[in-house]
Amino acid sequence: MMRVYQVHRRGDHGVADDTVVLDHLQREKGRLRAITAAGDELRIFLERGRALAVGEVLTADCGRRFGVAAAVEPVLRAETDDWLLFARACYHLGNRHVKLQVGERWLRIVPDHVLAEMLEQLGLQTCGEAAPFVPEQGAYAGHGHQHFHHDDHDHGEHRAHDH
Repeated sequence: MMRVYQVHRRGDHGVADDTVVLDHLQREKGRLRAITAAGDELRIFLERGRALAVGEVLTADCGRRFGVAAAVEPVLRAETDDWLLFARACYHLGNRHVKLQVGERWLRIVPDHVLAEMLEQLGLQTCGEAAPFVPEQGAYAGHGHQHFHHDDHDHGEHRAHDH
């Protein structure tokens, strides 16, 4: 079992030794256990409130690096060829504080029959699919690398600082 206290932006820390595949909820947690593609167990300790981004690199206390990848999960996809209609749909979802992934005239959200009905009433075509879900992190999401310092004993407190 390896402990992770450091996260780096894409490309900042070389090539990853292994990959850890996480769904969108796991990428939002500050503390979690995960299994890498090679079967190694990680215990990840990050600043609370900081979501992991796909492509970032985690560095374990032993120096090994793990690339963050998005898991395939159930999502609702909505699409239209009409940019104005697409903008209206994004507005209504944002107004409801819905996590969404935005593409070129398509979007993905967590499956929700009420929101699916709303999108269909607006005129979008919807369908369920299994795909990586990488919602927008928001305009104020931080994007630095951070180190989380710890003592040799586990007392549940980890201080962070930016570089």
